[in-house]
Amino acid sequence: MTDSVLAQAFIYLCAATIFVPIAKRLGLGAVLGYLIAGVIIGPFALGLVGTEGHHVMHFAEFGVVMMLFLVGLELRPALLWQLRQPILGLGGLQVAVTAAAVGGAA
Repeated sequence: MTDSVLAQAFIYLCAATIFVPIAKRLGLGAVLGYLIAGVIIGPFALGLVGTEGHHVMHFAEFGVVMMLFLVGLELRPALLWQLRQPILGLGGLQVAVTAAAVGGAA
């Protein structure tokens, strides 16, 4: 509907401030409130945002960067070092199982 990235950011923020408290009041999580807001303002409902994919991708990439930043803030190196064997063992197992499944399907 609009071509301005700033206008789309304003729509995202307004939708979040409306739907997240509603979701929390209903006993749902904040993430579900964000998802509901995205569905309602997205191209398949009201069509306020998301009609041009490249603008949405900027917000998606920024969201991933912010999520990685928050993970880095929460990360405790001592706990990561303590869990290194289960992480490497289960991670390697996941790679092997996925490779076997993809190889079997091909």
